[in-house]
Amino acid sequence: MAFTLPDLPYAFDALEPAIDARTMEIHHDKHHAGYVSKLNAAVEGSDLASKSIEDICKIGVDKLAAGVRNNGGGHYNHSLFWEILAPASKSGAPAGALAAAIDADLGGLDKLKADFSTAAATRFGSGWAWLVKKDGKLAITSTPNQDNPLMTGEGTPVLGLDVWEHAYYLNYQNRRPDYIEAFFSVINWAKVGENFDNA
Repeated sequence: MAFTLPDLPYAFDALEPAIDARTMEIHHDKHHAGYVSKLNAAVEGSDLASKSIEDICKIGVDKLAAGVRNNGGGHYNHSLFWEILAPASKSGAPAGALAAAIDADLGGLDKLKADFSTAAATRFGSGWAWLVKKDGKLAITSTPNQDNPLMTGEGTPVLGLDVWEHAYYLNYQNRRPDYIEAFFSVINWAKVGENFDNA
């Protein structure tokens, strides 16, 4: 069964002004589509072709061939990324078990934002910042390139931010901190809560 590019759950311009329509179009239709195409080529004819993308990632960074690691990570990471975004008017706020865990494990939402922003801003080069759940608790981490916490054993991602330049450069140029700040206005907290409950 071939991997497929998921549809965006909103229009390209739905996240403006935080993320512009042209960036969303290129990011989804070119970058993510490229990862899917190359992943399918990398697993064709192998036993990995029948596995879920989550199961492939869980094999681990040191055991995956480069083509599968890079493109499989790209597919998993972006699939999660699109789902945890929403127009600012619909982004909501953390609630329920997620909100309680944010308070208990991370010191509250303001502390989460500060620590997550630091993880995203200080990731050298290309990569991702993550909010993960491991052993029932939340933590913040970051990974290089298209690696993710499933691959590294750091937990199950419930929220991720792409800090590759292709995710923000058209609108923000080298101002990654401004992009990170804008990201918090378009988080779909209901979806993050669902991810937390299912992790």
